[in-house]
This record gives sequence, C-alpha cells and structure tokens, in this order.
Amino acid sequence: MIPPDDPTPLPSGVPLVRALDRGLALLSAFTPEAPELTLTDLARAAQLDKGTARRLLQTLMLAGWVRHDSGAARYALTTRLLTVASAVETGGALRAAGSEVLPELARRTGATAFLWTAEDGLALCLARVVAPQRDVDATWFSVGARAPMNCGAGPRVLLACLSPSERERALAVPLAVRTPASQTDRAALQRDVERIAAQGWDLARDDFVIGLAGLGVPIRARDGSLLGALSISGITSRFGDPAAPQHLALLRDTAAAIARKLESP
Repeated sequence: MIPPDDPTPLPSGVPLVRALDRGLALLSAFTPEAPELTLTDLARAAQLDKGTARRLLQTLMLAGWVRHDSGAARYALTTRLLTVASAVETGGALRAAGSEVLPELARRTGATAFLWTAEDGLALCLARVVAPQRDVDATWFSVGARAPMNCGAGPRVLLACLSPSERERALAVPLAVRTPASQTDRAALQRDVERIAAQGWDLARDDFVIGLAGLGVPIRARDGSLLGALSISGITSRFGDPAAPQHLALLRDTAAAIARKLESP
C-alpha cells in the first residue's frame, strides 16, 4: 500500500491500480534484515489477507521477481531486482565518487561508513561499508532506505545544510523515535541544526542505537552547494571528546576528496 506519509500524491483524476499497489507492497516488505519471509509475514506487512497475498506472489513468481522455497515455506526476491536497482540514477555519481574512499575510511577508522543524500524531505542512504567492530551487534541502516532527518549524524548534517524551504519540508514529516535520545522536538531540532550548520559537522550520540554514535560532515561543491553527506558510526566512547571528536579531520578530508572527484572532468 502507498504509505500515508508519501510526499508525492497522485495527480488529480489518476486512478490507483490496486493490484500493482499491493504487489509493490509485497516487494517492499523484504529488507536486508528480513530477506526471506513467510506468507503470513508478507500478508501482515502488506496489510492483505493471505489469499490475496498468495495470488499476487504467484504472479510475481511467474514474472521472475520472487522465488519460493517450498521446504522452508519462505519467499525471497530474485536477482532480477538488481537490474532494476542498477538503473536508479539518484545519487549514482555520488556513489561512484565514494566507491574507492568509503572502504578506506571504514578501514582507517574501524567504523561503518555511510553516504547520504536528501530526497523528498528524507535522508536516503546511498552507500554503506560495514567495518568489523568487536562488541558491536547492530542492524546498520540499509542502502536504499530512507529516514527522517532528526536522527543520525549524516541525516542531521543534511538537514542543517538544506535551504529554509527544504528544511521546513523535512521537519514536516513524522520524526523517528529510535531511542530515548532521538530529538523529536522541532524547536530544539531547529537549534541543533543551526549549531551543526555553524560548526560544519555533527556528533549524534545514542540517538539511532543506544551505545553507538555517528560523526557526519557535508560534502560540498566548490561553490558551496550541497552534494551529500558523509558519516561514520561506531561505539560512542571511541569518538572521544564531543567538542573535538576523533576522526573529524579524516572525515573532512574524505568528503573533500569525494567532492573533487565529482567535479573533476
């Protein structure tokens, strides 16, 4: 089903194709954390009865988008989705520019590295390199997922760098409450982003996952325009002094390298 907070309403007079809408809801139920789902799981996620979900899944299987493991009684996506994903242009240049430096950033910091862009008032995760972190068992934000900009260093940096009208749109969406430290007071969040914009970075502690912090910086073109955001995430204590967090200089250098690569002929 189309989510109620979808920022792009249907044009007036255009009817909704319910079968397609329901099929897409089934496809959207699969995530990196749940790549295989039962019929019950899928019906619940798509808000469908089991009979309708089964018929739609059979169609998706015949079309090659979904496979079924009869032994485990679970459904999963096929590699056909990868072809579609590779055709997405949004953030493609930024992903390409960060493809070499992101793994190096994760290696040098021992933290998980992310690339972000703003889309429709939300933060879109474009790329992620997970670094092995002992004593950390977290479900990292997945590539292609979108989130409100009130939590996490990368999304909050994006929010701080948006134009006033874009920021207003971002603050109008339902704000995520991931932990007790998640900032959902819009007035307080506005003060936060003014501080972030002035200092040029953000250290977001425990607001996405308790015990973890994120350090983020903007990626800017030579003319100062926003290209995206770069962030790393790891155990909160490893970032040291909140006023001068560890790895900030490296993060800024990496963001500048990505910007140069984007603007090189």
